[in-house]
Amino acid sequence: MPKSVKIAVVQMNATPAPVKERLAQAENFVVRCAESGARLIVLPEVFNTGYEYSDQNYLQAESFDGLTATWMRNIAARYHVHLAGSFLRREQNEIFNTLLLVAPDNRQWHYDKNYPWVWERAYFQNGTNITVADTELGKIGFLICWDVAHPNLWEQYSGKVELMIVSSCPPKAFDLALVFPDGKRMMSKNTGALTRYLKHTSDKTFGEYLRRQAGFLGVPVAHSTSTGTFSSFIPNPKSSLAMLSVLYPPLWKHKSQFEHIRIETDYFNETYITDNSGIVLQSVQPDTEGFAISDVILPGFPPRSKGKQPPFGIPSFTYLFDTMANRLLVSEYKKKTQRYL
Repeated sequence: MPKSVKIAVVQMNATPAPVKERLAQAENFVVRCAESGARLIVLPEVFNTGYEYSDQNYLQAESFDGLTATWMRNIAARYHVHLAGSFLRREQNEIFNTLLLVAPDNRQWHYDKNYPWVWERAYFQNGTNITVADTELGKIGFLICWDVAHPNLWEQYSGKVELMIVSSCPPKAFDLALVFPDGKRMMSKNTGALTRYLKHTSDKTFGEYLRRQAGFLGVPVAHSTSTGTFSSFIPNPKSSLAMLSVLYPPLWKHKSQFEHIRIETDYFNETYITDNSGIVLQSVQPDTEGFAISDVILPGFPPRSKGKQPPFGIPSFTYLFDTMANRLLVSEYKKKTQRYL
């Protein structure tokens, strides 16, 4: 039988900070959500460290027995909630970006991000499977950030889930500022028609495009993102910025400074809960930390998908660029595992 479940999604600032500090921040949100009646709470991607391309974050990868997963189990039991969030997970000689869901009785399910976004591939391995958690709330499917832009993953969940949870921390990749050592800034929006076109098509990635895939499945979606300013150096800067010069041709004349350039941008603030047709029920305001909470109706059984799966809306060039970058950065990932693990 259909049933109503109160769900909360949290939007946190993604500025890196010590794990204990960020877990304390997350607990404050969990307490407020639980006091408001939430039975399922979704935290953003890498909520325990914040988001940055750095070896420091890489070195904070944990096992399922580590600080973050242990904290999640304890918090879920203490507040009697189902708690989900993503963190970098170490398993033997590999690192994964793992979305963990923990039930109040300590049962747990996990999903490894299938599609690292561009430079993320230097820091973790890609997963290869979907996950369906058979919980007391219902059957729940998982995705992490850039995974949402891959219709093949949504299609694999068709007819198998009653709810999708998505944990994201997406920088606005086509709104980048390239920051030089002298403070000079090169804005991507000023670097050509191709960049402007890719920005226009990407702006709906975590909003309209995501929601219409959930509507295709005919299930609600709980989507958590981050806020703040993303600021980072990038791995393998010479090769990475040479590739980026395809999008930003004026960048090439600064190739002698590639190793010293930082990238900065905002995040997509798309933290919301939808019904089974993709209509937003509640959301968090952009540029703020906070949470949204809403009752959603789960059908009691996985519904059949509705009609033909819609296209995602992102041009093929974006996927090609991402694939090329992933292949380029596999060697960086292998160097890190050999050095640190």
